[in-house]
This record gives sequence, structure tokens and C-alpha cells, in this order.
Amino acid sequence: MVHPNSQRLFALITILFVLSCNPAIQQSSINTERIVSLDGSITEVLCEIGLENNIVGVDITSTYPASMAALPKAGHNRVINVEAVIAMNPTVIFALEKSLKPETEQQLASAGIPVVICRREYDIRGAKDLIKQVADTLGKGDHVETLWKKIDDDLAGVKKYNNSPKVLFIYARGVGTMSVAGKKTALDKMIELAGGVNAASEVEDFKPFTAESIVKENPDVILFFDSGLESLGGAEGLLKVPGIAATNAGKNKKFITMEGQLLTGFTPRVGKAVAELSQLIHE
Repeated sequence: MVHPNSQRLFALITILFVLSCNPAIQQSSINTERIVSLDGSITEVLCEIGLENNIVGVDITSTYPASMAALPKAGHNRVINVEAVIAMNPTVIFALEKSLKPETEQQLASAGIPVVICRREYDIRGAKDLIKQVADTLGKGDHVETLWKKIDDDLAGVKKYNNSPKVLFIYARGVGTMSVAGKKTALDKMIELAGGVNAASEVEDFKPFTAESIVKENPDVILFFDSGLESLGGAEGLLKVPGIAATNAGKNKKFITMEGQLLTGFTPRVGKAVAELSQLIHE
């Protein structure tokens, strides 16, 4: 049986070391010498505010910038290898709210490592808020306006079109693992920002792909992550999937791909992502 005093001590440790990502935490209270980032969006922000060389480990969603590929990996942000993180000897860990399992947070906190938890919403305001949270928390607030302006400038350059194509995002890891992105997903918001209409707007979150539903939705464009379309054997393999060839997208072979972190990260590159997606779905 765990002694009540031990439980109270563990709870206190957790409170002390799992911190909110906000300006109230002073830079002097966080040692940034060895940073581990457990989310690709946070990793991008850390690099943009001048801390790229301080990052000693990342999760597998941290694919940008390219220098992150050479760093030790801690697993996916939802399935973190705690032992691997501790072995990186971090002075601080960054993660997104609700991405880490509670037991993972507790294990890291019990190891005496500060864990800074940040919030992120899937919209332009959310992208800007994440930048401000991370920068202000680390005393790098002088970078905020510059990065916000970059987003605004990129968005201002997005070409305007007169049509709104129906776009369906399919998450694929081979024919046996396919699902579509409905409302309340990062993909839904990105399609909207790019001037398209989500063909799966009648469902929420991710739902299994079915031939019947895709024929009914009849998208003009089908969108994938780069690796997703590849896992299906490219365009020719996709056309063999039941239902695809009967859609407008299938008839016109309007299949497009984007790099996953760029498309869904809502990072300082979000304006660039909107511009790229807008061009792909309209042209």
C-alpha cells in the first residue's frame, strides 16, 4: 500500500514540475540549456525564436526544420518513451495540452524535469497564440511581432478564387487503414482557410472511409499527406480503391498531397501552408 504522505509528496512534485505555458513563468525559472520538444508545432516555434541549437531531442512529429531529423527521437507525442526522454538529460520539456497521457506527465514530473504544457487551437489566432505562449514563457517576446507579421504577410499573398471546390482529406496507411477528416479537425479548418469546402462536413473528427460515403460526398479534390498517397500505390493505386473512380476527383485524377506538419501544424508557416493548399485545390 502506498503511504498517504507519499501520495501527497508525489502530487506536490507534479504541481511543481508540470507548468502552464504562459508569460507568468519567468525565463530565469526555466533552464533552456537542453530542451526536449514533444510536439512538432512547438519545435518550429522554438527554432524560430532562436533556440534551435538548444533542442536535444524531439518527438517524431518534429520534422521541421530539417536539422531535427538528426536528433534523438522520443516516439510520437501521444506514445512517448519516457525512458528515452530522461536519457536525453533535458533541463526542460515542452508539450501540448492534452497530447501527453496523464501517466506520462506524472512520470516526467517525478523525475524532477520541468514540463511546460502549451495550448493550441486550430486556427490563425491559435497559431499566433502558441507563438506568444512559447516566446513569452522563455523571455523571447521580442520575436512575437515579427512572426505574427510573417503569418499575416503570407496570408495576404493568398490568391483569391471564385470557386470553392469540395475537398476530402483521407488519412491513409495502406488500403486497410483509411479515414476521412470531418469537422473539428485541423484539416477542416485548413480546407476552409484555403477557400475550399470540406466534403466530409457532415461528420466530426476522423471517421472510417467507406466507398458509399465517398460516392455520396463526391469530392472535387482528394487531399493526402505525402506518405498517405504513397502508401496506396500512388494515383493508380488509389483509383483501384472502391468508390474513388466514381467521384469528380477520381474522374479528373485530382489527387493532391502536402507535407503533414506543414498542413496541420498551425505554426509560423501556417500562412505558407494556406497559400500552398489554396493553389493546389484550385489549379
